[in-house]
Amino acid sequence: MITLQDKELLAKKGISEQQIVEQLACFEKGFPYLKLFAAASLKQGILAPDVDEQKKYLDAWEVYTQTDKIVVKFVPASGAASRMFKNMFEFLGADYDIPQTDFEKKFFEKIEKFAFYDDLNTACRQTTGKDIPMLLIEGNYKAVVAALLEAAGLNYGALPKGLLKFHKYEDGSRTPLEEHLVEGALYAANKNGKVNVHFTVSPEHRALFKALVNEKAASYAKKYGVDYNISFSEQKPSTDTVAADMENKPFRDKGKLLFRPGGHGALIENLNDLDADVIFIKNIDNVVPDRLKEDTVTYKKLIAGVLVTLQKQVFEYLELLDGGKYTHAQLEEIIRFLQQTLCCRKPDIKDLEDADLVIYLRKKLNRPMRVCGMVKNVGEPGGGPFLAYNADGTVSLQILESSQIDMNDPAKKEMFEKGTHFNPVDLVCAVRDYKGNKFDLVKYVDKATGFISYKSKNGRELKALELPGLWNGAMSDWNTVFVEVPLSTFNPVKTVNDLLREQHQ
Repeated sequence: MITLQDKELLAKKGISEQQIVEQLACFEKGFPYLKLFAAASLKQGILAPDVDEQKKYLDAWEVYTQTDKIVVKFVPASGAASRMFKNMFEFLGADYDIPQTDFEKKFFEKIEKFAFYDDLNTACRQTTGKDIPMLLIEGNYKAVVAALLEAAGLNYGALPKGLLKFHKYEDGSRTPLEEHLVEGALYAANKNGKVNVHFTVSPEHRALFKALVNEKAASYAKKYGVDYNISFSEQKPSTDTVAADMENKPFRDKGKLLFRPGGHGALIENLNDLDADVIFIKNIDNVVPDRLKEDTVTYKKLIAGVLVTLQKQVFEYLELLDGGKYTHAQLEEIIRFLQQTLCCRKPDIKDLEDADLVIYLRKKLNRPMRVCGMVKNVGEPGGGPFLAYNADGTVSLQILESSQIDMNDPAKKEMFEKGTHFNPVDLVCAVRDYKGNKFDLVKYVDKATGFISYKSKNGRELKALELPGLWNGAMSDWNTVFVEVPLSTFNPVKTVNDLLREQHQ
């Protein structure tokens, strides 16, 4: 089944034949649904620190940034903005010329409010010889959209979100990339003012990202009195997955095996390559202008403070266990911490002899840790916080997507729908062990949590294999803590009209 040409392609990508066999087997057998224990809530699994606790955690983060530890802000930014403009692409292809849908009407009514308006106006003049007001009077709406999306104009339809102008300021407009640089300066600077920001980008856009950084970073460094270290990486070709046809055979396009990017779960490799102690993760499109940044910054520092406080406790327990001089009362204290604070429960823990108990406690404590912000559910699509069963029979906190939950089971469906919180992708991770060695993050992925999606290529249907998501199955075997954060910290831009929301004006 594997041809000589296939072998060459696999070697080039760094994918083994064994991996192909495993991936095709996933299409055959599919992925099991996760067994749920309960939706996480403020009663169980989500912390909501009071004012005194908040102060304690904020101070803990302040102290941590004054050490020699390396903090990195990690931003997945390879996504193209094509989905953001789906409605406007549809308008371009529609058989009418005047805006019909509410979305189209709103876009044109408020067009002046977009941060990219001046650039678009210039692009219209270049492509049509007329400015936007003139084109709108003439009823030539499509020329404006074409100047926005197509290569002859601003080419926004093919650019990544990170490079589009989102917010207007007195001194010009900012892209999400710039907003993340500002954020980094506000909560991730070390004692010497060093701010490490890492973007994962697609190969075709890397040069554009670099150019924007070269143009802008120095002025932000000066403004905030920091020194930026900005780096980039791309999804590794070895994390691509083979596509299958409807019979679960390898999908071939003109005789060649078709590979697709493995989704954001592939980024666990990029995360693993970073030299860091603590890593913040946040999506590229979840940014706000300066006037609204205060909550974001406070809660970022807060969840980081929770992380370093808990990590310190874990390290002390591990030292105790490794030293071998512990009492039964101390073991009980560690069990309580594991069960109550880290929400990791083992139903039959009482049956373990002390020697096995120590092995179990050590294994559960000595692993990467993450603290994830959770916001109140307001009906946004996306994953949510759950207590779920793991392969070893323990229950722990997980972020699950709806595709991982058996919606045909009424009890599970109700759990999902009644979930009080959802995941805004607001994480801070601790990736070294108590001896200062880096964890190999790839070892903590639950491979049984990938999912299959249906796509097409040149009109032929295909099945695509998505790797376990970065904050889902890729971090399944981490210690996880959820903290409630306000909704004001979550302002993603999914469609171009989201930029018209008050939060982005």
